[in-house]
Amino acid sequence: MSKPVVVNIPHELGRAEARRRIDEGAARLTGQIGAVGDLEKTWDGDTLQFSLVAIGQTVSGKILVHDREVCLEVNLPGIFAMIAGKVKGRLREQGQVLLEGPKRG
Repeated sequence: MSKPVVVNIPHELGRAEARRRIDEGAARLTGQIGAVGDLEKTWDGDTLQFSLVAIGQTVSGKILVHDREVCLEVNLPGIFAMIAGKVKGRLREQGQVLLEGPKRG
């Protein structure tokens, strides 16, 4: 049984910069799930489709990049469905770090 986790993360970067940061940091973000091995990712417009293996199970999802928000949808199989709340919190936290704009002085 799979459980979808949806995280919406607001940003002020604009679509192009948010997409660039996600492309460069996707492995770090999905690493919050406990992934091992290679992250497979494919862009289709402003949507990143991804899959990876974590603890012998395939985790898949997509990241939709909008002008002022990023929507991360992850399908958590089996054992991960039981810890969906914790995974959601970690994804939100790391997504915010990834999309944080430049520090203003």
